[in-house]
Amino acid sequence: MAGLVDFKNEEEVKEYLDNLGVEYSYQCHRERQPDGCHRLAEYLENIKKDFKATAQVLKVNCEENAHSESCYKLGAYYVAGKGGVPVDLKAAYNCFLKSCNTDGKKSVESCHNVGLLLHDGRMNDERPDPVTARDYYNKACEGKFAASCFNLSTMYLEGSPALPQDMSLALHFSKRACDLGHMWGCANASRMYKLGDGVGKDDAQAETLKRRAQELHRKQQEAQQITFGE
Repeated sequence: MAGLVDFKNEEEVKEYLDNLGVEYSYQCHRERQPDGCHRLAEYLENIKKDFKATAQVLKVNCEENAHSESCYKLGAYYVAGKGGVPVDLKAAYNCFLKSCNTDGKKSVESCHNVGLLLHDGRMNDERPDPVTARDYYNKACEGKFAASCFNLSTMYLEGSPALPQDMSLALHFSKRACDLGHMWGCANASRMYKLGDGVGKDDAQAETLKRRAQELHRKQQEAQQITFGE
């Protein structure tokens, strides 16, 4: 469609969206573009609400093209049993692992999800693997994924037979999570400074981190209020 689209005109919008679908389908099926296939999957999911067709495109684009974002989204479909695919955490794990090991926008988050599935043992017959989970959390934490940094802090804070307690590392990862905007990372680090766990007691630092946690909590509540008000 030439020119600008009048988004108040339903016919123009419909024509524009139909043309997008044709374009993405051509990119995927004729030009064999992995990015085009992912755009087609997002079009089918968000515009057409055809989750079964979305899953089929994602499956091909992940398995044949190793497209990181498609693998991530397909993993989420396997977790939820969406789009006609069964709930299959092992399949989800394999998708997230492929995404984690492939550079892409969702690679870091996929590494976190690999860590989660290993950490609680859901994909391994309820047998947790904290050591390997730690490695993937580390990878995601290095990629600035706050939740992975926080999970590392709790693993070292609590300790386990496979991963002994290490208060110094617990503090390190709590502060790293805090720096990345994780409220509970700030709260844990504040408490450790307050009690002198893994670090010299420091009331001033404890108070600074406590205020940071409170500020993050306030912003979180404001964001939720804006969302609910829309």
